[in-house]
Amino acid sequence: MTDSVIVTGGASGIGAAIVRLAASQGLRPVVWDLTPTDGGFVVDVRDPSAVAAALEASGPARYLVNNAGPASGGAPLGFVEGVTATVGSVEAVTAAWLATGPPADAALVNVASVAGNLVGTDSAWYSAGKAAIAGYTRHLATRLAPAVRANAVAPGFIDTPRMAGFGETALGRDLIARNPMRRAGRPEDVAAAVLFLLSPSAAYINGVLLPVDGGWTVSQ
Repeated sequence: MTDSVIVTGGASGIGAAIVRLAASQGLRPVVWDLTPTDGGFVVDVRDPSAVAAALEASGPARYLVNNAGPASGGAPLGFVEGVTATVGSVEAVTAAWLATGPPADAALVNVASVAGNLVGTDSAWYSAGKAAIAGYTRHLATRLAPAVRANAVAPGFIDTPRMAGFGETALGRDLIARNPMRRAGRPEDVAAAVLFLLSPSAAYINGVLLPVDGGWTVSQ
């Protein structure tokens, strides 16, 4: 039986790249997103009933990628609302997935951000929420292993639809110039890290926060 991987926020950007790579590696991606997709599920990860319905409909999944979350530059959010939408939804989806009894050697990857643990942003709730995702991941790693491994990735500046045009701004050009790789990240860069952490090749990697930023944060 083909192993399934649930990818929240899988309709575009990093999530869509994860879906494509997972499929190319022989997994069955299950897309959850607010945007309808062919074969995917329309799911608001903040809605427990929608999460429960999607889990029942999609069947057992060995892997989970918590990628969905609000953008720092999106609609204005209050601190509590923003943190809840960022890490609260990750906890809720994870708890519901765990309650289904994932198969042996299960794994999950949470998408955090360098804005959580390594750099700051103008948005208090975004930085706090992403840092909380990293902390929650470490909690899971110590409580769930060896049945389930839990890791997180921390993308830097990734050229996604959410960030369209940012690379051409003064700040965007400056970030690229100060990055040792001299470019913005691509969604595929993050997807490769996620699929590695899910894979048996990472069988002894548990509880890490892996920056995917071209070395930007270590060069500051």
